[in-house]
Amino acid sequence: MNADEALKAILDEQGLEYERPRPGAYLVKLPGKHKLATMTWLIAGDHSLHVEAFFCRQPDENHEEFYRWLLRKNGGMYGVGFTLDPVGDVYLVGRLPLSAVTPEEIDRILGCVLTYSDDNFDRALELGFAESIRREWDWRVKRGESVANLRPFARILPDAAGEGADAGDRVGPGPALGRDS
Repeated sequence: MNADEALKAILDEQGLEYERPRPGAYLVKLPGKHKLATMTWLIAGDHSLHVEAFFCRQPDENHEEFYRWLLRKNGGMYGVGFTLDPVGDVYLVGRLPLSAVTPEEIDRILGCVLTYSDDNFDRALELGFAESIRREWDWRVKRGESVANLRPFARILPDAAGEGADAGDRVGPGPALGRDS
């Protein structure tokens, strides 16, 4: 069985949602808690499996601390690391040998991608988008809109305790925060 066939069988067996735009290329949807979904490419080449997932767009502010924080994270990560595209958007990228296309290793690498993306997403937003989050909070409070999905950022929001939405309010993402990916 070649890597393409193996990937398809593994993703089907694991019940993961994916698209296959061409042979050997799979775009896998990994649902999260902090980040709604991490879309992850698995691309089987001639000699290796390329793994790539969008993490967040380039930060609006605090660039040095934001990128330093990402670099420090890289040292303890398995299989993938944070990297930048030419405009500064952040991705998780890795390369594995084709011999790693096994159910256990694909489960492990996708689990790592999801964990690194989901567990670090809120902190990345705090570091690189704090002012946007504050503006979004103020705008929603003034309009009586739900602030439920901004609650994780309460520590960077002045007067966040007790204002705005009830816990039962919708928790949908706000596009200003880049939570649509």
